[in-house]
Amino acid sequence: MDLPSSFRVLIITMSDRAFRGEYKDLSGPEARVILGDFFHSVNMKADIQNILLPDDSDSLYEKMRSASESYDMIFTTGGTGIGPRDITVETIKPMLTKEIPGVMEYIRIKYGAEKPNALLSRGVAGIIGRCLVYTLPGSVRAVNEYLSEIVLTLEHTVMMLHGIDKH
Repeated sequence: MDLPSSFRVLIITMSDRAFRGEYKDLSGPEARVILGDFFHSVNMKADIQNILLPDDSDSLYEKMRSASESYDMIFTTGGTGIGPRDITVETIKPMLTKEIPGVMEYIRIKYGAEKPNALLSRGVAGIIGRCLVYTLPGSVRAVNEYLSEIVLTLEHTVMMLHGIDKH
């Protein structure tokens, strides 16, 4: 199999307040910069889009269902905590056809060792069909921490997903 000539990447920020315009989304744009830098560093092209959604399970489910059929990767920011409006994990986890637990477990342990509150994140990673999915916390700091680890395995993950043996 071949890799796409350009990867389609969607970043979904889950935030009631940002969706209503009460404050500017910072985590989604930060993820876009980090992912753009990653794709550039590995000589891969990517079309990266950002959208905002309210913390609403039905809206997220519908967007994930349709986007997973047309995007190669989806990253969400926000909604991975334990608050009453944190619905990202409950919505996405049942949609995964395969879960990739190791990367999120590692991130929680690594950052939780120095900041125990990091252990409260419930983020998941996996695939829906042939679309990679990562759920990140909503803070800019957490997006940086999570993506700094995810990009270490991202090229290999993409190769595996497309049946390319680069061992």
